[in-house]
Amino acid sequence: MADTTMTVKCLVWDLDNTLWQGTLLEDGEVRLYPGVRELIQLLDARGILQSVASKNDHDHAWAKLEELGVAEYFVLPHIGWSPKSGSIRSIAEELRFAYGTMAFVDDQAAEQAEVAFHLPDVRCYSADEVAGLAELPEFNPKTVTQDARRRREMYQAGFRRQAAKSDFTGPDEEFIRSLDLEMRIEQATVEHLARVEELTLRTSQMNATGVHYSREALAGLLLDDHGHQVLVTSMSDRFGPHGAVGVVLVESGADVWHLKLLATSCRVVSFGAGSVILRWLTDQAARAGAHLVADFRRTDRNRMMEIAYRFSGFTGETCPCLASLPAGDVSGLQRLHLVPVPQAPPTTMRLIAPDLTAVPENRFSDVLP
Repeated sequence: MADTTMTVKCLVWDLDNTLWQGTLLEDGEVRLYPGVRELIQLLDARGILQSVASKNDHDHAWAKLEELGVAEYFVLPHIGWSPKSGSIRSIAEELRFAYGTMAFVDDQAAEQAEVAFHLPDVRCYSADEVAGLAELPEFNPKTVTQDARRRREMYQAGFRRQAAKSDFTGPDEEFIRSLDLEMRIEQATVEHLARVEELTLRTSQMNATGVHYSREALAGLLLDDHGHQVLVTSMSDRFGPHGAVGVVLVESGADVWHLKLLATSCRVVSFGAGSVILRWLTDQAARAGAHLVADFRRTDRNRMMEIAYRFSGFTGETCPCLASLPAGDVSGLQRLHLVPVPQAPPTTMRLIAPDLTAVPENRFSDVLP
């Protein structure tokens, strides 16, 4: 049984008599139903991906979608003669979405029943319900971040990036260099906080502590204590944006910088994003003449983050500076220590980042509404 409390991540459209009026192979000329274009654009702006599962001639149907000016909104379209449940299964697997976050709309009750039988977690809707979809709670995400508004663009860039990697015959490092990667690290603003919160909630393999921070908690740290800095990392390359991919929470004291959280998206692990962030932070602490202490709590999923810390030189050795830090309130927490030395800039990407040793001109509290 489909769970209607879960937000839809991808809506899969039938075409004939659902997206457009008429049957393409019989009527020749078809047009979008009134309000469908606006609905497609609205769902796209909310960060809900859209695809197609249609029994049609692929080239003819895709050309019609392009002619109607909506083809760009659909990712991984399946247009052919196979069962629609198989198309939806393939779309979900390639997007790595749970079936419970998928939805399907079709004018034929038999097609809805076929999908519901094979994929009972997928929510099915009749074409008669299209006009009201935008009002349903499952199509209204609690928050819509900047990254959500360009989610389709990021997925489409990812497909192009993956295709280029498949065609590339050289070493992985050479492929990474060919991407013209750019990493940007900046102080979080109120616009960033929803995405930062999302990163701490969703990232488990590359979350150093497994601790999740709410938007209110992050804002409170910056408002109440200017020693804390919340930094957000974003990346882009020649194919398009990766969006916000990392968050750093650090308390910078005179003698010790306390790295309380480092979390990065699994999507950028292969580009060495976590190591680049750690080397940059190490260089910043070295410039400040401070030791660097990182909180780490081993979970059943974050072994890769522990490797990144160890590879960057963090150890479990004791140091008098550890006594200056308050006791951790998280069970199983370790304090990893590093005496930082200056680091060379990365060779695989361009890094744009602030100087944390300088006196900031604007604090987060200055930009809160």
